[in-house]
Amino acid sequence: MATPSKSPRTRATPGVISSRDNRWLKEFRMALRGGLPTESGCVGVEGARLTEEALRSGCRIEAVLFSESGQRHHARLAPYLDREEIAFPVLRTTDTLFEGIADTEHPQGVAALVEPRKASFDDIVRPSPSGTSPLIAVLAGVQDPGNVGTILRTASAFGATAAVTAASGQSGTAGPYSPKALRASAGAALHLPILPGMALPILLAQFRVAGIRTLASTGREPHGDEPAPLAPWEIDWCDPVALLIGNEGAGLPEEIERSADARLRIPMATGVESLNAAAAAAVLFYEAARQRNILSKSPDA
Repeated sequence: MATPSKSPRTRATPGVISSRDNRWLKEFRMALRGGLPTESGCVGVEGARLTEEALRSGCRIEAVLFSESGQRHHARLAPYLDREEIAFPVLRTTDTLFEGIADTEHPQGVAALVEPRKASFDDIVRPSPSGTSPLIAVLAGVQDPGNVGTILRTASAFGATAAVTAASGQSGTAGPYSPKALRASAGAALHLPILPGMALPILLAQFRVAGIRTLASTGREPHGDEPAPLAPWEIDWCDPVALLIGNEGAGLPEEIERSADARLRIPMATGVESLNAAAAAAVLFYEAARQRNILSKSPDA
C-alpha cells in the first residue's frame, strides 16, 4: 500500500493504489469530495485542464493522481511530470476508487493536491512586475462558489493584479479554492494573488493609506443628497484601484458604499433591475482593461 512521503521533496513511484483506506486517497477525498484543505494546507484540483494549470502555476504540488483510464492524459501533462527534478509523487489508482474521491459526476481520472500561493496586503498593493498599477477585485459576501470562481476568472482575464475575499455584514464569501470555485475560475485562482478573510472596514482603511482608490459597485438609487453613482467610463481605471463586488442579492452594505471613494452603477435598459454579480464584474473589469490598453488584438486588426 502506498503512503504519503514525509517530505515533499521525496518522489515516490508506487504501484496501483488498491485500498480506499490508503492515506493518499484519504487526502484526495478530503480535498476533492470534502472540499477541505489537507493538514498540509493543500487543496484539490480535478481534471486534465485544472491539473495542468496547477502544474503551470508555480504553486507547490504535493501529489498528482491518475486513475487507470486517466493515464490517457499523461501525454498532455508529460512536460511537467517527466522530469528528474520534480519533487512530488505521481500516483495511480483504479477507476472505481478514483470515482469515490472525485467531486465531479464523470471524472476525467486525473487530480492534484496543490498548495495555493500565499499573499500579504503588501503583496496585493504592489504594481505588477510589468509596472501596471494595482487593479484589485474585492469579493465582499459573494456566497456562490461558482460566482466567486467566475469573478476571479473574469478579473484575471481583464488584467486584475490581485483579489481579496471578505465578509459583508452577515454574509461570508465562498472560499476561492473550493472544488466548484476552482472549476469556475478555470485555474485563475491559482495564478492570481488572493488575500482571504479580510474585514471590510479595516481593508478600506488600509487601501486609503496605501493610495488605492476604492470603488463600490451598486445597484441602488441614491438617497436624499447622495451623489449619483458614476458610470464605468467616468472612472480613471489606470489609477491604483480596488473594485468592491457585493453579495448576489443584497449587494454591499450601505455603510461600506458610503466609505468607498466612489460608487459605480452600470447603466441598463429600462425594466432591467440589476445584473448577476459575476456579469457586473465582467462589464466593469472590461472597461478597466480597455482603459489600460491590455486587451489583446487579433492579428488582422
